[in-house]
Amino acid sequence: MEALIIVDMQKDFMPGGALPVPNGDKIIPRIEKYIELFKKRNALIVATRDWHPENHMSFKEYGGIWPKHCVQNTEGAEFVIKLPEDAIIISKADKPDKEAYSGFEGTNLEQILKEKGVKKVYICGVATEYCVRATALDALKLGFEVVILKDAIKGIKPEDEEKVIKELEEKGAEIATL
Repeated sequence: MEALIIVDMQKDFMPGGALPVPNGDKIIPRIEKYIELFKKRNALIVATRDWHPENHMSFKEYGGIWPKHCVQNTEGAEFVIKLPEDAIIISKADKPDKEAYSGFEGTNLEQILKEKGVKKVYICGVATEYCVRATALDALKLGFEVVILKDAIKGIKPEDEEKVIKELEEKGAEIATL
């Protein structure tokens, strides 16, 4: 079985949001195409999200490096893509004192995937250098086959994004496009 893992496609990470990924909104139609494609293949659709409490350690006012973003139950934490009703939502970094870039960190994502018999994960979303990278590296460490959907990821800086893609490829991820 396969799974499509959509990483952090939330309002605060889009242009105009609290922590925008430049042109992050440009991959929305592509991700929605992938959702259609993977639904037809009866794959599992998973969407990760930052789900921070008001006083999260990553926020500048609490000693972190980021502006306040993706606070639980706020507009900024809402998804910007249309998810199927049966999509699995994985909330991460949802405790004040725990940071989590990876969709696997502090969540039950590994357990869900293994229970469903998933062997191969396809990863898309934002930001390539942070949460996409961390999720892909953890998936590889946990023994999943990993495919990065290059036409459905966005990073902060194109040159850093290229380095990350190269790194993931060297660690065993496959790079693909629609």
